[in-house]
Amino acid sequence: MARSLRTPEHLALMQVLIEVRKEAGLTQQELAERLKRPQSFVAKVETGERRLDVVEMIELARAIGCSPANLIERVERAVPRDGLT
Repeated sequence: MARSLRTPEHLALMQVLIEVRKEAGLTQQELAERLKRPQSFVAKVETGERRLDVVEMIELARAIGCSPANLIERVERAVPRDGLT
């Protein structure tokens, strides 16, 4: 399996995470507080410097107030069709 950093799929994930957080009216700091993590954690996830595992993605979605399934569906819709490997 190829690495996923900076692929169209990874870029779509980062964009959706930012959009969902902003739609919830949360700053990076507010989300970080809900996650009991430093603000830099959220910033690194959103800029692609740090990847999320599945458990972290579920935790992040719930902290935003979004269902994990909805978050994944949004990422899937955002992934360019020609970008699928």
